[in-house]
Amino acid sequence: MKVLVRGRNVEVTDALRDYVEKRVGKLGKFLDGANEATVILMVEGDSHKVEVTVPFNGMILRGEEASGDMYSSIDLVGDKLEKQIEKYKGKLSRRRVAGEQKAFVEPRVFDEDDNDGLQVVKTKRFAIKPMPVDEAVMQMNLLGHSFFVFSNADTEQVNVVYKRKDGKYGLIEPEF
Repeated sequence: MKVLVRGRNVEVTDALRDYVEKRVGKLGKFLDGANEATVILMVEGDSHKVEVTVPFNGMILRGEEASGDMYSSIDLVGDKLEKQIEKYKGKLSRRRVAGEQKAFVEPRVFDEDDNDGLQVVKTKRFAIKPMPVDEAVMQMNLLGHSFFVFSNADTEQVNVVYKRKDGKYGLIEPEF
C-alpha cells in the first residue's frame, strides 16, 4: 500500500515518514483493495495530531488521534484503525457489490442575494454507492461522522442516516 505523508506546521523528516509508512502500511494486509493511504501530520499548539484516510472497495476508513508526541499519535491512530478493521471486517467482506454505479451530487450554492449572511465555505463531492441502510450506518461509523448520505439499494433513492443523541440511528428518506 502506498502511504502519502503530508505535514501541516511540522517538517516531515525521513524518520517520521518511515515510521508512518511502517505503522500505517501494515493496515494494507487487512484491507483487500486498499492501494493508498493519506496521512496528515499536524502540530497545533502542544498537540500533535494525525489524520489517516484509506479508501478501499468504495468505502473509506478514517481515523484521527492527538497527543503530546507525534509518534504516540501515530501509534494511537494505527491502533484505532486496526480495531475498526477488526470490528467491521466480517461485514465488509459480505457487502462487496459487483458493478457499482457512481453518481455525483451537486451541492446547492447560495447566490449572494439569497444568503442573508450565510456563506458556503467548503464544498465536497463524492461518489454515492448503492448500499443497504446497515452498510451506510457502518460506513458512517468508520468515518467517525454523525451523518452519512448514500443511495439506498432497496429504494434507489438518496437517503441520510444519522446518529441520534440517544445513541440510536435515524434514517431520512425523501417524500415525493
